[in-house]
Amino acid sequence: MKTKGGFPGWGIGLLLLLVSSHATVCLGQTTSPTWKAGIARTSITPQESMWMAGFAARDRPSDGMLNELWGKALVLEDAAGQRAVLVSTDLLGLPKAISDHIKKAVQEKFGLTKAQVLLNSSHTHSGPVLEDALTDIYPLDDTQQAKITQYSRWLETRVVGLVGEAIGNLEPASLSSANGVTRFQINRRNNDANLLTQLTELKGPNDYAVPVIKVLDGKHKVKAIAFAYACHPTVLSDTEWSGDYVSFAQEELEKAYPNATALFFQGAGADQNPLPRRTIPLARQYGRELAAAVQRVVEEEMMPLDAKLTMAYEEIDLALADGPTDEKLTEMANSSVPYYQRWAKRMLTKKEKGEPFAKSSPYPIQVWKLGAQPIVALGGELLIEYAIKIKQMYGEQTFVYGYSNFVMGYIPSATVLREGGYEGETSQMVYGQPAPWHSSIETTILSGVQQVAKRAGLFENTKSAKQK
Repeated sequence: MKTKGGFPGWGIGLLLLLVSSHATVCLGQTTSPTWKAGIARTSITPQESMWMAGFAARDRPSDGMLNELWGKALVLEDAAGQRAVLVSTDLLGLPKAISDHIKKAVQEKFGLTKAQVLLNSSHTHSGPVLEDALTDIYPLDDTQQAKITQYSRWLETRVVGLVGEAIGNLEPASLSSANGVTRFQINRRNNDANLLTQLTELKGPNDYAVPVIKVLDGKHKVKAIAFAYACHPTVLSDTEWSGDYVSFAQEELEKAYPNATALFFQGAGADQNPLPRRTIPLARQYGRELAAAVQRVVEEEMMPLDAKLTMAYEEIDLALADGPTDEKLTEMANSSVPYYQRWAKRMLTKKEKGEPFAKSSPYPIQVWKLGAQPIVALGGELLIEYAIKIKQMYGEQTFVYGYSNFVMGYIPSATVLREGGYEGETSQMVYGQPAPWHSSIETTILSGVQQVAKRAGLFENTKSAKQK
């Protein structure tokens, strides 16, 4: 017997059985994920007027708020019960002491090691000054210093509580990743901002990637979006609290996905500026551009990530060059630049007390694999060449974050160190370091990345290894 369509009756039954079985499998993949994810957020906006971080030219404390400053946490748990925590903050950068306090408390309260906790700062220049961070560039009196110390302790407590809240919110989830693209970053060393409207060709290097991790809940709804970009949040320079273009990007995404939390992670943006800049509409424009790039990725096919975490972390020593001579310090102490004076006088005082200058500085290297997605998170104000070289080593889909765990200065490539200038030399005074980095900095960091990556199960591409 045949039906009107010419198929035997048993054939229809078999077809329906196969379709039903396939639908059951697909449904199982979306509603029974093996990841767990927990999200939490807390305001970290200061509750009183304070000195603002980032620009030495400011001459007064904050006087209002444009955007709320946020701390956000995404806790992930794999099929084996291992956990990892991504924390994003609307701050210039965490100094080592505050980072250490947070990580120690997180380990004591929740059993999470340094390898399992990734702290990232957006590098907004419209956030608060933190304790022991760039202190030479700010004209702080005792009252302001006391506010900074009080805020720093409060911040540590908020971030630790944030992690605990996110752990308490763990629920089944699925993860996927992909890179998008947007192009408002401009290499500030190689393009004159004052001539921008006359330039017909921009010079690099650049990395326009927009790394995205999408987290879906058990009902296949967007729960969280962790995204990154490599560009200074320096559109704004007034005295209102703001995460800059980063705030606007996160707000746009959370409007598009009302049940989701958007978390921003700064990339290797130390030599990349958003240009032109200095108006709120421009900050809003760049935020929308970045959000649009992320949304396009979220709505296209992304790489599903198996529920397996591997993580490794190490702090290496970065050597500094020889310290300044007495003649150099005397010259800088008489400079017309106020923070040059403060830095030089502090160094001279150390010498008079017989205190030796530091010969090196600790540097954090963190490597994760979320399923097949590599993440390399490095400390300091990371220049773009590091992202380019790490992607050459491990593949262009590798996510590279800078400003991670703690920030101790600019991290120039070997090329920029030789060239000098702000990122290669004088920024060390901004960060209170006694000298520029030693010429071995790039080799030391990339070698360190190789060693930490191996412990995380990440190995160089055969092709790129041969090219070296």
